[in-house]
Amino acid sequence: MLKSGGHIDRSTQVITVKGVSKSFGELHVLRGVDLHLFRGENLVVLGRSGTGKSVLIKLISGLLKPDTGTIEVLGEHVDELDEKALQQLRLKIGFSFQNSALYDSMTVRQNLEFPLVRNKRHLTRAEINHEVEDVADAVGLLHTINQMPSELSGGQRKRIGIARTLILRPEIMLYDEPTAGLDPITCIEINGLINEVQEKYKTSSIIITHDLACAKSVGDRIVMLLEGRFERQGSFDQIFDTEDERVKPFHDYNFIT
Repeated sequence: MLKSGGHIDRSTQVITVKGVSKSFGELHVLRGVDLHLFRGENLVVLGRSGTGKSVLIKLISGLLKPDTGTIEVLGEHVDELDEKALQQLRLKIGFSFQNSALYDSMTVRQNLEFPLVRNKRHLTRAEINHEVEDVADAVGLLHTINQMPSELSGGQRKRIGIARTLILRPEIMLYDEPTAGLDPITCIEINGLINEVQEKYKTSSIIITHDLACAKSVGDRIVMLLEGRFERQGSFDQIFDTEDERVKPFHDYNFIT
């Protein structure tokens, strides 16, 4: 089902990337890219593995610095912030990593508590419990709250990882290959969850993926990264309405009807 995008505030950009390049030695990963994310939008960055999609997320979050260009997030110029200001900005950004990044020695409850205990020390135990149970319920896994990560399926771990990012109520979500390594049914569930998060928590999100079913399900707008540049942008159908030989094989190999 294609998304309507009716909730998007197209007058407000929460992320603005201008003329950004990034190289590692002789490897030119990003070559002067421009990108913007509107408030309330799910933006999919689509591309093959190794094309610089994850590098883009690290640049946006200040984990890497661009060689050229500027990156503005929620009105802040990321490359100009000191470490303290950068940490404050990152509290407004939720990261969903490929491997879910859960602590194996902690229960689900303890994993969800961790960001609150670390960043919101004024909260009472009752308030922490309420927040933990609220996000666990939001991802449909309240019943697993006392289990260990090793007892969860891959899809459940992914959901708890997303819940842990939501507990600080971020304005922006960054998803790195959210459906990687999951079976087709679980992929559909995760795609649905990404859309539910957007609606319930009013997030603006960038979803990095090479999964076309994911891109079609969650993307209000899609940009395609080809050879270090954003060559195509628009709806799913607009992206693939082309004879470009760099794009067609990608569609033919990936797409699930």
